Order: sequence, then structure tokens, then C-alpha cells
Amino acid sequence: MSARILVVDDILPNVKLLEIKLTREYFDVVTAFNGADALTVAREQAPDLILLDVMMPEMDGFEVCRRLKADPMTQHIPVVMVTALSDSADRVRGLEVGADDFLTKPVNDTALFARVRSLTRLKMMMDEWRARETTSGELGVLHSRAAETAEAGDKAAVLVVEDSRIDAEKVAESLEWEKDRVSLAHTAEDAMVIGQAATFDLIVISLTMLSEDGLRLCSHLRNAERTRQTPILLMADDADMGRVAKGLEIGANDYLVKPIDRNELLARKRTQVRRKRYQDRLRANYEMSLSMALTDGLTGLFNRRYLSTHLARTIQRIAETQKPVSAILFDIDHFKAVNDTHGHDVGDNVLKEVAGRVSRNLRNFDTVARYGGEEFVIVMPDASLEAAALVADRLRQQIASEPFDASKPAEPLTVTISLGVAMTQDPASHPDDLLRNADRALYDAKRAGRNRVAAYGGDNLPPGIMTAG
Repeated sequence: MSARILVVDDILPNVKLLEIKLTREYFDVVTAFNGADALTVAREQAPDLILLDVMMPEMDGFEVCRRLKADPMTQHIPVVMVTALSDSADRVRGLEVGADDFLTKPVNDTALFARVRSLTRLKMMMDEWRARETTSGELGVLHSRAAETAEAGDKAAVLVVEDSRIDAEKVAESLEWEKDRVSLAHTAEDAMVIGQAATFDLIVISLTMLSEDGLRLCSHLRNAERTRQTPILLMADDADMGRVAKGLEIGANDYLVKPIDRNELLARKRTQVRRKRYQDRLRANYEMSLSMALTDGLTGLFNRRYLSTHLARTIQRIAETQKPVSAILFDIDHFKAVNDTHGHDVGDNVLKEVAGRVSRNLRNFDTVARYGGEEFVIVMPDASLEAAALVADRLRQQIASEPFDASKPAEPLTVTISLGVAMTQDPASHPDDLLRNADRALYDAKRAGRNRVAAYGGDNLPPGIMTAG
């Protein structure tokens, strides 16, 4: 996953040091040397994350962050403040004006890259939800839109996992000061049971538990349906940044360093709860408003009407992101024979199962739509032709390798799909041209014998992928 990072600092060596570190990890870096330029670059370059120095002349980092979060064009960009300040009051002040985290100079590389990757992943997912809301508004089925910061951050349901009863009660006491409803778990097993029995706005996990592995618990919570989207806040010792970095990598959202400062705990809690409630509102609006107008009644996927608008907007966003968009067009091989031999009920079951398998094997910000009949389209933002071709081949193998239990006939059916892949990097390109190129590739894949992947153009395609066009 590539990302564009804006580095803001008035001292040139500091900027260059961060630029070298980030470029070495294949991030795209843009720079600014004062607050006013940072605001301009943020609006014009649409970075995925901002590393913002606090101590700058004329306009300090706190004021820059406040203005970024007040601007609808930049309010959703994650901000990490980089500072020599270590006072918890400064961290709280930054969090209250909208910063997502603090890094202390000299910057620890492990903490830097863990935070950058975690926050850019989150932004990409939230960008996709906002894009879907915008698409829905353009289609006339959704009208309300509010900022993330408008959501309340108090009166939250919080699960605290800590084997030290004294520490757990201190955290609970701090949270209850804002009328949060706190549940305590002293073992990982209890945490899983409680977490699946109720809905929480935040889960706080201690990494210093003596008899439990907090990271393993974090992984299990991320894999469980009920807690998959619930924010996770880690508590760790200052010397345990390696495990914190691993926690952010496997799905934790934020962390606190012990001893816990009450004000910082509450500030970070409010940030995570507001973000979750905002995401929940986006998801609820999307599910309610689009279910009838924009989804296919049989498979539950988006329909062609939604695809047309969403693909056009996704391609237009290339101007902001400078990242390619790929499309995969595929259909079910010999589907007419399935209907003719076994009946349309079996054919419908095959369509639903194919849709389900494909949806479960894509990134959460990819979009799948039923294009018509047995044809489907996958829209993949930030995906090169080679990466999309690899995904297409993985889907092909996943469909072909496991027979379909379609209720009738008694014997499971073997089903295969053929896939065509195309890519564009031009924000002015027409969606029909991208789909037309994918269709040409699909035609070549079917003509070559079906159960194949063909990509339109490209000189360095993965083994087994045909070149079309």
C-alpha cells in the first residue's frame, strides 16, 4: 500500500531526515516549511497523512492542526504531531485540536512506520465510505452529511481488559468520569465472551498483563464479527514500542503509555469513539439508503446503476490521489448450461455463492457490482494492473477449487470463471473505456479456453496471466 505523506517542519535537516526515512519505505513525500504553506499543500496535494512539527514560528502546529480539522477539504487527513515536548498536557492539547498521535524527537523508526501504516490504512477505508456516501447523494438517495468531529465522544460503552484489578479500576474510574459505561475483563477468555455478547464503542487492552497475550487477543477480536470494527486502544510500557507497533499492524487503533494520564486517556477515548460513531453512521446510512435503489436483489451486490456513478467518481479521484484504478470484469463459464440443465433456482444459488466468495476475498474498500446476468465488475482503487491481475487469479482459483453446494443436484457443481483486467491512471478517462478494455481482456480469456485471467496491456504480468489488447 503506497501513501502520500506531508512533512511539515521549519528546520530543513528535520524535514530531510523524515523524507529519507519515508522514501526508503516507498512512501511518496511532499514537504512544507511553515504552517501557511502546510495548509495550502494539504488542500492541493491531498496527502494521506501529515507529520506536523509543533514548535514553528508565526503559526505553531496546534493552530495548523486546528485549521486543518476545521476545513472540510482536509479534516479527514490524519495528523501526527512531531515534537520535543513530553508533557502530557501538550499531548492532550494536540488531541483536543484533532491530532491523531504524537511522536517525540528523536523519532523512533518503529513507532513512526507503525503509526504511518496504521493511520493511512484507516484513512483509505474512511475515504471509501465517504466516497460511497457522496455517490449515494449524487443518485438522490442520501442527503445528510456531517463531519466526524460533530459526533459525541462521551457516554460510550467501553470494555477494559487488564489482569491487574487495581489498574483496571483506575482506568474504569477515569472513564466513568465522562459517564462511560465500563465493563471489566481480567482474562482474554472473558474479554472474548463479553465482547461478543454486547456492542462496545471502544476496547482497551493492556499489553502488560502477566498471564495473557494482549496482541493475540487483539488479533482474535479483529477476526470476530461483532468486534471487527470496534476501535482498540492499547496500554503499554514505554520500553515496549515493538509490541505496540505489532499491535497497530494487526488492527489496534491507538495506544497509551503507562502510567496512564487521565486527561490523555479521555482525549484518546473521545477521538476513537467519535470516529467509530461517524463510521457507524456512514455505514448505517449506506445500508439503509442503498439497499433498495442501488443493490442487486439476488446477490446483495451493488447494481449497474451504482457502479456507473461510483466508477466515474473513483477515476476522477486519481487527480487527488495520483494512484491508479483497476477494474476486473468477469463472468461465470457456461452459465447457460447450468440454468438449462439444473434450473434457474440452482443458477440463482450459483450467482449468490460466486458473489459471496468474491466479496469475502477482497479488500474492504474494493467495490463489487453485478453488471448483468452472470457478469460482475470489481473496482479496485490504488491497484496497479499487475496487482489487480494477481487478485483476479486468486479469485479464479478460489472459485474453481471448491465445488458449489447448490442444493440441487445431489452432486456439487464445479464452477469456473473467466476474468479480464484493465487499469487507468488518467483522471479524465471515461469509465466506459476502462470497462471496454476489461471486456476485451475477458473475451481473450474466454477464447483461450475459459477459467483464465487476461490483462489489457502490461509488459510485466505475473506468471499465468495472459496479455490482451
